[in-house]
Amino acid sequence: MKQALIIIDYTNDFVASDGALTCDFAGQILEKSIAEKIQEFFNKKQLIIFANDLHKENDPYHPETKLFPPHNIENTEGRKLFGKIQNIYDQINHLDEVITLDKTRYSAFTGTRLELILRERQIDEIFLVGVCTDICILHTAVDAYNLGFKTTIFKDCVGSFNEAGHDWALTHFENTLGFAVK
Repeated sequence: MKQALIIIDYTNDFVASDGALTCDFAGQILEKSIAEKIQEFFNKKQLIIFANDLHKENDPYHPETKLFPPHNIENTEGRKLFGKIQNIYDQINHLDEVITLDKTRYSAFTGTRLELILRERQIDEIFLVGVCTDICILHTAVDAYNLGFKTTIFKDCVGSFNEAGHDWALTHFENTLGFAVK
């Protein structure tokens, strides 16, 4: 079975203590577990996708402009991957099994080539890690459900700045979408 690991929004703006929209410690404690999952998928020669939020500075048309402070602005330090995940990415990003996607909505599927990439490679099972559990992970998971992908969320690899939302989302993945939460 072909699989893909999708790392969502594990960037400085979402994870670093001084990030513009940070999960702070709830995101930082995921670093080791996410690094291990990347290594595991790399060793199995499975697809690894980095799907990162991309915003333009002072974009008056993006709906998040009214909801959140500016974050993940193109060509900023805030958009780089957090900690050693950036180092790992720098070492492997040239490989065919590693893809980077810019996303401009919560879901990694909306407005991107993600579904096409997965279908072209005959991938039917995806694994989600990153932040925020109750926003971008959730919306990506709902789209994956609607598109028929078998999906697993690694609970030690997702986090949020909203603990209640995080807990609710984990329950929703399992009880409403029927996904594995490991």
